[in-house]
Amino acid sequence: MKILTAREMKEIDRTAIEEIGIPGVVLMENAGVRIVRALKGRVAKPADESVVIVAGKGNNGGDGLVVARHLFNSGVRPEVLLFATKEEVRGDAAVNLSVVLKLGIPVTEIRSPAEWKKSRVKVFHATVIVDALFGTGLLKPLDGLFALAVEDINKSAAFKVAVDIPSGLSSDTFELIGPCVKADLTVALAAPKIAHVFPPAAECVGELVVAPIGIPPFLFEKPGWKIELVEGKTVLPFFTKRQKDTHKGSYGHVLVIAGSVGKTGAAALAGKAALRMGAGLVTVATAASALPIVARSMAELMTEPLAESVEKTIAREALPR
Repeated sequence: MKILTAREMKEIDRTAIEEIGIPGVVLMENAGVRIVRALKGRVAKPADESVVIVAGKGNNGGDGLVVARHLFNSGVRPEVLLFATKEEVRGDAAVNLSVVLKLGIPVTEIRSPAEWKKSRVKVFHATVIVDALFGTGLLKPLDGLFALAVEDINKSAAFKVAVDIPSGLSSDTFELIGPCVKADLTVALAAPKIAHVFPPAAECVGELVVAPIGIPPFLFEKPGWKIELVEGKTVLPFFTKRQKDTHKGSYGHVLVIAGSVGKTGAAALAGKAALRMGAGLVTVATAASALPIVARSMAELMTEPLAESVEKTIAREALPR
């Protein structure tokens, strides 16, 4: 799976919308549906939750508005804190804002620290907060009203879900550029970004779920985009399916030469790793004094004592074996 920069993700979005013809509002809809699905999988009874969506005026906020609608349709009574006037919301986000308003979902405009202070109690009473303030295009630290909001969101005991990326993180760096939401769950849309996977930024992400939003997979395959996130399916082809008529001798024999008195852990762990990777037989050859400790670490490991030096390390005399 590719790890993308904000510029690369923007280019993929543009190609999907302008060249392939997938409407942006469709991608926004898919994003919101995926976020709700991830949230429902981690909250026991969504209908019993008090959900506050903290939304900006851009597409990230638009994703949050889709979340509000789908939660409403499933019996939840969400509330939206919109950090803009309704008139400032444009494009696909405006389409979803219009629907939210017609459904009667409460939307409170937050345009100043004073207005935030009147509404901040809602994030303290919430059991779930959906962070849809800023997306992957953020380049400078949050300050003023937004810094105040992030501070209070972090103080809340609510379960925090970040839309695409926790607000305050810059997607193209692992560094913390300023205050940011400390999420319990982040639903990365279409692909992970640098801030999702590298600390210290990744420490604000919580659990990371990468959600497809309907963008054709071939758009992610560009020769210059070389950062990959290794997943289970990436390494799965290296593990052959075990046939019923085989035995441990059918899957190779690994020899581990390691360890000395006081340093048996490396030898034992290397042996365990070889078994975990699928080796049928594993022998750990180690200094004779260290052998009993290694042998006790895992019953499946075979051991072989080697001649040792005065310092209880493997001696040169062991080489001929």
